[in-house]
Amino acid sequence: MTGGITMEKKVLIIEDEGNLARFLELEFIHEGWTVTTAQEGRVGLQRALEEKWDIIVLDVMLPDLSGVEVCRRIRSESGVPIIMLTARDAIPDRVSGLDAGADDYMTKPFAIEELFARVRALLRRKRPNEGKILVNGPCRLLLEQRRALCYENDVRLTAREFDLFVFLMKNRDRVMSREQILDQVWGFDYTGDTNLVDVYIRYLRNKLSQAGVTDLIETVRGVGYVIRGLDDAD
Repeated sequence: MTGGITMEKKVLIIEDEGNLARFLELEFIHEGWTVTTAQEGRVGLQRALEEKWDIIVLDVMLPDLSGVEVCRRIRSESGVPIIMLTARDAIPDRVSGLDAGADDYMTKPFAIEELFARVRALLRRKRPNEGKILVNGPCRLLLEQRRALCYENDVRLTAREFDLFVFLMKNRDRVMSREQILDQVWGFDYTGDTNLVDVYIRYLRNKLSQAGVTDLIETVRGVGYVIRGLDDAD
């Protein structure tokens, strides 16, 4: 028994090799994990984005959608730790997986003890104070996990919505112009219409409103937007 892994954690295993998927499932269950499996890339991606996971084990070679692409799409929405598995040990394969956002990479065949050791290492990396945290009123942003919590409920944000929220939270009590927001959230080379900021502010406000948070983002007419500092919620 490998031991040392916290009970009641959730793992998603995306692996099309049936015997290996079943072996991993049984080993994680033995360690006290709640396990969900998927054998196709698109199915795995859907499940990855539907729920919150403590870790994802992702095979590179998958039917219909490669593991690298699955990883890239997950990473655009979530900071969940991802360990990629592959039968190929070529450096370009490892680089492509890591560049897509994977946290670690293992070549098949591997020892299950090593996999669990790497899982524990990734969980320890995420544990201290849940990483950097921004707090304002009832909302907390867990920067390393890329999670938004309001009244302790998850607010599902796209990558761009999250970056916009972070930028406004880091600059609370400072009125930020649309041009400043475009520069910092979309990049200095963005040449589109500043109305894009208004669209994403509306998206963000709607999702915060659904979580019970209203009037957090204030419009300063003719200038831009600001989040005012609030007392932390009890």
